[in-house]
Amino acid sequence: MLDWLQTSVEAAGPLAQAFFLMLGGAIPFIESYGSSFLGVFVGVPLYIAVPFAVLGNIVSMLVLVLGAEKLHNLFRKNKPAAEPSKRKQKFYRLFEKYGVAGVSLIGQWFLPSQITSSMMAGAGVAKGKIILWQVIAIALWGVVFAGFATAGINFMGVA
Repeated sequence: MLDWLQTSVEAAGPLAQAFFLMLGGAIPFIESYGSSFLGVFVGVPLYIAVPFAVLGNIVSMLVLVLGAEKLHNLFRKNKPAAEPSKRKQKFYRLFEKYGVAGVSLIGQWFLPSQITSSMMAGAGVAKGKIILWQVIAIALWGVVFAGFATAGINFMGVA
């Protein structure tokens, strides 16, 4: 089965591979780490898998960060401030403890980068800071999980 999948992916060509990796990277919970891992595992070269998985994740995160403030203001218009939900309270505690860098780097273990970055933007954190640390985190996790896939392939002797 893996041989068939690897042959199919190879036959698709680099443009199709890049497109699907970007698409996978843009999907919450798959993101750069899942997309780069799967890409490497099915035989996409590292130089295609990681950058395009990361790029898809960054593009979707940017769209949400840049639009989060506008959406936040739109939904909050003419509404009294409500007690934050337990999930938001937990997010705020983590944010106070670890800051933008910490939430960006470790937040992907709990929530997708798109949601984490949108919550930070909605909380009024400077967009430039969010974008910088999210890009670093997205790239880091994409590289780490591509490394896991490479190590797994080498260990299993699949390639």
